[in-house]
Amino acid sequence: MSVNFLLRCTTRLERHVSAHLVQQRALSGADAVNALRPFYFAVHPDFFGQYPREREVNENSLKRLNGYLENLQKPGSGSVQPMKLTFYVRDTKDGGDVPPDVLTSGFRSVSFTLHTNNVLSTVVNVLKSCSLPMEHMKGLKASAEASKHPAEAGAPVPFYRPIKWDKSYYAFTGLRDPEQELQQARRVEPTLNLWLRNNEPEATKRHSASLPRREELHRLKKELSHKFDLADIRWQRSWGVAHRCCQLQSLSRLSQQNPEALINLQGHTVVFADQSGMNASGHVMLGTMDVHYQWTKLFERLSSYRSLQQHTEWLKERISLLLGGTQVVHVEKLGPVQLIAEHYSTLNTFHKSLLSARLRLHPRSLQGLTMMLENDRSSPSLHEMGHFIIPTSCDPPKLQAFLQSHAPMARQHTQRKNQLEAEEEAVMKLCRHSLSLRTLSKEPSVSSSQMILCCKRLVEQRSPLMQGFHVCVSHFYSVMQDGDLCVPWDWKS
Repeated sequence: MSVNFLLRCTTRLERHVSAHLVQQRALSGADAVNALRPFYFAVHPDFFGQYPREREVNENSLKRLNGYLENLQKPGSGSVQPMKLTFYVRDTKDGGDVPPDVLTSGFRSVSFTLHTNNVLSTVVNVLKSCSLPMEHMKGLKASAEASKHPAEAGAPVPFYRPIKWDKSYYAFTGLRDPEQELQQARRVEPTLNLWLRNNEPEATKRHSASLPRREELHRLKKELSHKFDLADIRWQRSWGVAHRCCQLQSLSRLSQQNPEALINLQGHTVVFADQSGMNASGHVMLGTMDVHYQWTKLFERLSSYRSLQQHTEWLKERISLLLGGTQVVHVEKLGPVQLIAEHYSTLNTFHKSLLSARLRLHPRSLQGLTMMLENDRSSPSLHEMGHFIIPTSCDPPKLQAFLQSHAPMARQHTQRKNQLEAEEEAVMKLCRHSLSLRTLSKEPSVSSSQMILCCKRLVEQRSPLMQGFHVCVSHFYSVMQDGDLCVPWDWKS
């Protein structure tokens, strides 16, 4: 009997046994979804509409977790690479036993690394890491145990036994050693220097290819801003350089075909976004999927939008007078995109409820404090950044008591936020200079304290491989399509 024939037989046997073992130990996709329902309810991005940075982190982490689970369910997948995930988990408990770190924001940050090799253990790991209930898992665990011991359940016993091949077998055949792969999967993620060495050539290639597009983008932005006296041109999402160039070229063509239409843009900030209109900050949003006709119609209505914006400013002033000087704010990076009409409606409803209550607050007792209005919130809260989050339908007397009792803590949070932002700005400037970076930015999901720690460590390490790059601090490693580097804020040294 030839050696090749024996190898083919043993390979078929190994695949058959491995597939059978996977079927014995794995949950189905539907079982996994049902088991993770408490988790999905606690982290689903739709519940984080008021917190875009936390929403973005959860969206990215859910995509990576789903990919991890899909890889585990593929036939013949003995192990997968380890994956570090970060989630913002909402508090879903009823009662007063809420952890202290959840009271102000309503959620907590949880990070964990997956290095499991089957769906069941992955689901258990996720639920345990997020401190979520697992009572509903008892039935799934029991059925999984029964499938491992079918004789106890009265089912026929299949003939199989685990096969541990000698290391020489894998060396000779070139097949993957599952034990070795599992050991590699359990190792920590790559260090920053190792990742830079492995990815610097590709990043350099992409960055060099993007230089002509970057120059065109800079030229178009400067030309349009000067021609129509625009305050700024921004983008709602992190589109690539080529995508941004196409959007500016489209606006430039419209300005050549119908220059009168863009005259009303004078003094405005233009934001390329998902929909056209004016947002709560008074910026003109141009929907990237809209055609020139829709943009032109928007420009024609800008005078009415400006009138609506003036009314919103008047309502904010009146609300501030009624609430002891507390200012209503709408910060883009802290909340979802809100149209000016919706913002006006929210302010008007809130103002009417305050007028009917006749609150007794000293005109300047809450001077310097800020608040954001939220339609879908049931109770007021204090954000860790120092601003209040107030339901539009909040009972005025309860609101007055809440603002007065939490004002000292709000001032402390605000002072701490201002200190962190000043320190962050200084350390980012030092980091850009020390590492000779073209630009240094961060994702909205990275806090100021995380960014400060990251920049200080980057300055200490002073890696020459980052010189000349555009660097964005995020939660994962990536080389973007234009050669920009994404590095996690808590990179390993």
